[in-house]
Amino acid sequence: MLGLGHIIPELKMGVASLYAHKLRSLLTMLGMIFGVGAVVAMLSITEGAQQQMMAFIDQLGVNNIIVEAHEAADRDTLQAVRAISPGLTFRDYRNISANIAGLDAITPRKKFKPSKVMPKTSQELPGLIGVLPNYMEINSLKLTEGRFFTQDENDSSAPVCVLGEDAKVNLLGYDPAVGKFVKVNDTWLEVVGVLTQQATSDSDEAGAAAVNRNNLVISPLNTVMRRFEDSTSYLRDEIDGMYMKVKPGVDSIQTANVVKALLAFTHKDAGDFEIIVPAGLLEQKKQTQLIFKIVMICIAGISLLVGGIGIMNIMLATVLERTREIGIRRAIGARQSDIVRQFLSEAVLISIAGGLVGILFGWALAQIIGSAAGWPTVVTVSSIAVAFGVSVFIGLLFGIYPAVQAAKLDPIEAIRYE
Repeated sequence: MLGLGHIIPELKMGVASLYAHKLRSLLTMLGMIFGVGAVVAMLSITEGAQQQMMAFIDQLGVNNIIVEAHEAADRDTLQAVRAISPGLTFRDYRNISANIAGLDAITPRKKFKPSKVMPKTSQELPGLIGVLPNYMEINSLKLTEGRFFTQDENDSSAPVCVLGEDAKVNLLGYDPAVGKFVKVNDTWLEVVGVLTQQATSDSDEAGAAAVNRNNLVISPLNTVMRRFEDSTSYLRDEIDGMYMKVKPGVDSIQTANVVKALLAFTHKDAGDFEIIVPAGLLEQKKQTQLIFKIVMICIAGISLLVGGIGIMNIMLATVLERTREIGIRRAIGARQSDIVRQFLSEAVLISIAGGLVGILFGWALAQIIGSAAGWPTVVTVSSIAVAFGVSVFIGLLFGIYPAVQAAKLDPIEAIRYE
């Protein structure tokens, strides 16, 4: 077993050799720097995207099922669909509630796009949705101010609302909002609560992210049904969505299939609704993220491979350059294993130094990409460990051949080499 007494001299000689040829060493390291940097940056992008998507799907609820209505764009389309299906209705809500086992809670949803709000805002107008009080439980919502509306307020169509974080800031600023009033179209609503910031997704996950979940005014369902109407109401279904939460231990994907079959029967396969299962989205996203991560690592690995070839090339040139030195060392008693360690240590030192600089480069690159493109990036310990470990392995792998070639040199011929 080798002790430090055998390894440290080779390391010192390796450091001295690299320092003596600083520019050449730096150029050799560039391949490793770019390769490791690319690995760290790519893994940080995929990790950031995965965390954002996990937060978004967690917000939807992995035990939830969402039904979205496909509403008509014009009167002709509406008439064609209505000849087959009545659209999404309260009857569907009652049928599902009565016939689907394993549901913990369910609420219909009715949404509107207000034409005006007060206080006025220069930002995008908030959306208005009407739901039952159990909407808070279904979506595991939390409040920063006040409370959620009650069943009594829904029964009486009380003019109250709960604001999303963005809607609260855009309409009422940063001061406490509970007890204040906002006017949506021609109806004044008292603010009884404000929700915490919720995760969102830039992409439309099968309709799940069609509305900014933080820029919402949420009111009791009866309040919205009885107090609000707009010019396009005739194009819309009686309700435009439903949220369901299955009981613990119940398979949400199987339950969603039963819901879909029930709705398809009552809607006569008109295709005017869509079922969204966050648990299914989660599985799809995991597979997509895994494929993307593998592709990114392969692309970054090419850079590391090029860096390894650069190390091998420069080490072979170094062996040729130092043939006489190798012969002298062998002549005074150095063994072949000592020569192998000498040159292998130089290759590993190049890869370690390149790996360390590459980690810093990758971290900086991830921050620049995140800032410029608006993508979430998360540099994890595992991504750093993977990139650094691969760089050291590349150094060992591509340093072995030059080191063995150096050790095989005939001492007498090496000494006579000019």
